[in-house]
Amino acid sequence: MSGFVLAIDQGTTSSRAIVFDDKMQAVGTGQQEFPQHYPASGWVEHDPEDIWTSVVATVKAALADTGLEASDIAAIGITNQRETVVIWDRETGKPVHNAIVWQDRRTAALCEKLKGEGLEETFTARTGLLLDPYFSGTKFAWLLENVDGARQRAERGELLAGTIDTFLIWRLTGGRAHVTDATNASRTLLYDIGKNAWDDELLSILGVPRALLPEVKDTADDFGVTDRALFGAEIPILGVAGDQQAATIGQACFEPGMLKSTYGTGCFAVLNTGDTLVHSKNRLLTTIAYRLDGKTTYALEGSIFVAGAAVQWLRDGLKVIETAADSGTLADAADPTQDVYLVPAFVGLGAPHWDAEARGAIFGLTRNTGPAEFARAALESVVFQTRDLLEAMRKDWPDGAETKVLRVDGGMVASDWTMQCLADILDAPVDRPTVLETTALGAAWLAGSRAGVWPGMDAFAERWALDRQFTPGMDEAVRERKLKGWRDAVRRTLTRGE
Repeated sequence: MSGFVLAIDQGTTSSRAIVFDDKMQAVGTGQQEFPQHYPASGWVEHDPEDIWTSVVATVKAALADTGLEASDIAAIGITNQRETVVIWDRETGKPVHNAIVWQDRRTAALCEKLKGEGLEETFTARTGLLLDPYFSGTKFAWLLENVDGARQRAERGELLAGTIDTFLIWRLTGGRAHVTDATNASRTLLYDIGKNAWDDELLSILGVPRALLPEVKDTADDFGVTDRALFGAEIPILGVAGDQQAATIGQACFEPGMLKSTYGTGCFAVLNTGDTLVHSKNRLLTTIAYRLDGKTTYALEGSIFVAGAAVQWLRDGLKVIETAADSGTLADAADPTQDVYLVPAFVGLGAPHWDAEARGAIFGLTRNTGPAEFARAALESVVFQTRDLLEAMRKDWPDGAETKVLRVDGGMVASDWTMQCLADILDAPVDRPTVLETTALGAAWLAGSRAGVWPGMDAFAERWALDRQFTPGMDEAVRERKLKGWRDAVRRTLTRGE
């Protein structure tokens, strides 16, 4: 069997497919953006058909890029934007509504209602999550309540539901497999991560029929085979993980205490806690990092909603840069005597604040503030938020969270300026790997190792390679001044006190 593995990386703004060879090097790729829909303030939707057609197109493009046939591919691994949900017709496969995206805030009132009923502790104890619109469960509930006939059809067994991985697998297998993996299930507000099972009481509270939901498998497992008509041959789907868990795997963070942070549209820091299910006291999330051979590895996660999105705002909103790569150069030219802070709560604030109603704000403007200061404030906002996450992790897990190095990936880490700033503010080294496609690589490793054509965990971890380490060089007094200003800016932005 060949060592070629195909990774499908279905993200928030684009779909990608990457072919890796037997040396785990990317040898072919395809990428396609798709439209974002904003039907109301705070609402974000995708057309599931756009996602589907983009995935098929990018898989074909990646195969063409390498000159390979589908029969040359040993296995497919899938990684996906998490928490985004779809409900579709069991017979026709047609979605009943647009997908509701993880960024969407339309269920904020429902979350507050459930909190008012004293139910957040119940949800958190079992799922490791908080009652926030971010997660899938209240999105399912909204669709069932607001799409004409959806609840009745669901109760009659006519509909199926899932996160994007589930929808893609159902389509890829020609409707033969309605499945997900433990990492995606752990983000739904409906899955007991201690028992590794859908929770009937939580399903009842949110009014989600159990029959709607997929079977939950390990992250490396048999998820079905692709329909021959799609690509010309059947390809086994052998690995699935939510994007942040896939990045954790791709960064080879297999030992308890290892930490990675991904800087894409949002920022997500994940700390491996091994077989210890750490219940956060600092409003972090407890989640499943991966489940292999029935053994669950847990993690603490901090989720920041706006990271790369702040750079997109500089480019598309303020139009102060032409490309994302310009942001670091512009920030470097900022006046060092100005302390300008951007709190990028464009869609609320995530961990550790979880304020769905907060909105973005800028502090410290002077008559001399210009594009360079805006650029620096945008990039620093990501760095400051990362520092907040790491401080919360150390409080939650003091025995294992004295992480000395942070492994980073995602589009923003190409910016040397941002990574140096990150090391300075964290007062810790930041390691950038040679392979930046760690999310796709993690999905590919799950599939390749399951297929028996790629190495196991230890050998995979040994192949992790460093591109550059950024070490802190900022004066402690400067760091503390900046952090004090950041905390004051956040305090003024929150809609409720901390």
